[in-house]
Amino acid sequence: MSDKSEKSRGLFGFFRRGDRAPEVPPEVPVEPPAEAPAERLEQRVEPAPVPASPPPPVAAVEPPAQVPEPPAKLGWFQRLKAGLAKTSARLSDDISSIFTKRKLDADTLQDLEDSLIRADLGVETAMRITEALSKGRFNKEIAPDEVRAVLAAEVERVLTPVAHPLVIGAQHRPHVILVVGVNGTGKTTTIGKMAKKFIAEGRTVTIAAGDTFRAAAIDQLKVWGERTGAEVIARSVGADSAGLAYDALQRARENNSDVLLIDTAGRLQNKQALMDELEKVLRVLRKLEPSAPHNVLLVLDATTGQNALNQVEVFKERAGVTGLVMTKLDGTARGGILVAISAKFGIPVHAIGVGEGADDLQPFDAGEFARAIALS
Repeated sequence: MSDKSEKSRGLFGFFRRGDRAPEVPPEVPVEPPAEAPAERLEQRVEPAPVPASPPPPVAAVEPPAQVPEPPAKLGWFQRLKAGLAKTSARLSDDISSIFTKRKLDADTLQDLEDSLIRADLGVETAMRITEALSKGRFNKEIAPDEVRAVLAAEVERVLTPVAHPLVIGAQHRPHVILVVGVNGTGKTTTIGKMAKKFIAEGRTVTIAAGDTFRAAAIDQLKVWGERTGAEVIARSVGADSAGLAYDALQRARENNSDVLLIDTAGRLQNKQALMDELEKVLRVLRKLEPSAPHNVLLVLDATTGQNALNQVEVFKERAGVTGLVMTKLDGTARGGILVAISAKFGIPVHAIGVGEGADDLQPFDAGEFARAIALS
């Protein structure tokens, strides 16, 4: 077969339609074509291969979002500074506006004194600060930073004499601490935090749930007892708080506790009946232990402002307050009032609290407090 005929074959070896068959010589009998095998007669058309469907587009896989690291817990000074931010920012703004390109004269000193009084630092402290500022600087220009430095130094001077840690003496066992204050100041929470710290120091603690007016206070102290291992003495709501204090002191003696912490009902300092009841608690304790309580701690809410001065005055007179704890220095506080209280009463300040955590109650440090309130 020639190359031409070879090229005339179709895809499957058959002739294509329209091609002519080659002539056969006459002397050669033409045999009828053998019947083609069935499979050859049947022109099978293979189905065209179905092109594979393109794979569905793969969605771009974004890398997992980076989970931000939890912020490192602020140190104590940073938390204290944040707690005093309201007072500090107001003072800083006032100082900047008063002393920008102005000489230190009578008007600027009066403006500064007014600002310090508005910040609850008290009249006495405000006068001390303006007097210290005017020495050697009167009628001269003074930078706001220099004013803040003098402010910090004078605040520290007022607070240093009252900054005393709470000391648990070995001469009394148990050492009885009565915790007092008005409603909502954080007495019960403060007792729980103190119990945790004492136990961490290796002391044994008994807690008296003496706020018998509030079921929540009783339950809260029971939870603190479970957390810390302190024994909690509690009665039903409405029980006599003086009797409970007496029983708690007896029990603390029996179990050889180093410390007995006694909660009391929150009471307004101007409610005679409630203050009389507090005095009854004191009398009952002294029947069992004449030297008890060994500390009477007044818990103050830092957001209270000027009313805290009246609280200190009344509780000092009626309950013999020996020390202060200030709570809720959480950014909304009017922390300057602690300076006014210290200047007026000179009562030891044992601790301050900046939050709900057990570690948010720390011994009071005059220098840290002064820097936090005066230096922005």
